[in-house]
Formats: sequence, C-alpha cells, structure tokens
Amino acid sequence: MIEALFLPFQFSFMTKAFYIMLIISIPTALLSCYLVLKGWSLMGDAISHSVLPGVVIAYLLNIPLIIGAFCAGMVCALATGFLSENSRIKQDTVMGIVFSGMFGFGIVLYTKITTDVHLDHILFGNMLGISKSNLWTSGLVSLSISLILIAKRKDFLLHSFDPIQAQAAGLPVKLIHYSLLAMISLTIVATLSAVGIILSIGLLIAPGAIAFLLTNRFEKMLIIAVIVTIISGFLGIYLSFFIDSAPAPTIILILTSFFIVAFIKQSLIARQISNQIKYQKER
Repeated sequence: MIEALFLPFQFSFMTKAFYIMLIISIPTALLSCYLVLKGWSLMGDAISHSVLPGVVIAYLLNIPLIIGAFCAGMVCALATGFLSENSRIKQDTVMGIVFSGMFGFGIVLYTKITTDVHLDHILFGNMLGISKSNLWTSGLVSLSISLILIAKRKDFLLHSFDPIQAQAAGLPVKLIHYSLLAMISLTIVATLSAVGIILSIGLLIAPGAIAFLLTNRFEKMLIIAVIVTIISGFLGIYLSFFIDSAPAPTIILILTSFFIVAFIKQSLIARQISNQIKYQKER
C-alpha cells in the first residue's frame, strides 16, 4: 500500500512534472493577485490565446518558440491598449475582438503547416513530456518575474488600486503598466510547455481570486495564492497518475474546487456577521 502511494515519484517524467509545476506556481500566483485586484482577468485570457500565431510563426522561422509567443502576447496587449484609447469601444470588447482574431489566425496558420508539434500540446500543454531545456527556460523566466513582483510589490499594488494616485506619487505609471503586460506575456510563455495556452489562464486567475476571498490583507493574499497554487499543482499531478487523466486540467479542477470552498466560507462568514449586526440592532 505504501509503495503504491509513492509510485508516481519513481518515474522521471512525473518528477519533472512536479518540478515544472513548482517553478511556474510562484509567478502565476503572484501575478494573479494583481490581475484580480486590477480587474485584468480578461487581459490575461486575451494574451494567453493570442500567443498561438507567434508560436506558429516562430516555428516557421526556426527560432525559439518563446520569442514568437512573447512577441505575439505583446502585440495583443499593445493593440488592445491602442484601440481602447482611440475608440469608443470599451476595453473588454476590444480584448475579445483582438484575442479571438489572433487565436483564429494562429489556428489557420497551424492547419497550413506540417509539424511534429501537436496542437493539443500547444493548447493544453504536455506536462509529462517536459524536457530539461523547458525546466531551465521556465525557471529563469519565473525567477526573474517573481523577484520583480516581490521587490516592487508596493508600486504595483498602488498602480492596481489607483493609477492616478500612483502618478501623483511620482511613480512611472506607463512603465509599470507595460511591465505588467510584459510579465503576463512572459509568464504565459513560461507555462506554455506545461499547461498550454488555454489552461494557463486558470493559473493566472484562480489563485488570486481564492486568496482575495480568504483575506483582506495584500501581503497575506500573495502568500495564500502561492500556497494554494503549489498544493493544487501537487495534488493535480499526483491524482492524475492514479485516475489516468491529464495533469493540467486536473490541476485546474482542483483550483476550481478550492475557489468554491473559499466562496462558501466567505459567504457563511458574511452571513454570520450580518446576523450579528442585525441582532445587535434589535437589542
């Protein structure tokens, strides 16, 4: 029985899956907190879908896929900003148009080429086929983004809550704005080989949403988001081995379960506080 419990750790492809999940958990969790506070969840979704044409073009040009994915993500972010600032259309509408257009363009490009890279691996990741180069690439990107977010967390926090106040305080608002966009693109690139384009958005939203429901303090929110992501990643990969499912969607399902639990807990606490206030008023 005990040997069966430790069976997943005896395979190198499983240990690499655990490593890559640990690596990408920190930057995705930290970024998710800022995206939730800033209301940029759809921006993360838009960029994650928009990297597909960049990946295909990078393959055609025989350059690293990470370069194409990052460039495509930044094109999406910059195009969204330009169109929303120079038209009457709201930003969420513009994002929907841009990311769906770029995603469709990527699908069309992919169907016109012959490649050994399966579309499922691009869309949903290939966590059990992670190579050492993927680990190094994701590790360097994740470390850089994590250090920046931790070192400048107060500046990013003020910008997320009130950009006008941040500008009045002398912060480089535009630099912070585009730095966040660049880090979103880079983080999606870091998660591309593990969870793919579509499921990466779950890692960029769910941890921050869960932490937001569980605490009112931002410092604790960051810690909770990281812990929840690491636990979900470990459980998702571990359970997928025994139930014969793909690790990435299993991880997202566990994150969704944690969100439901956090929502129920927050609702119960809010109802309890409301009942106490009502009782005190009646007295």
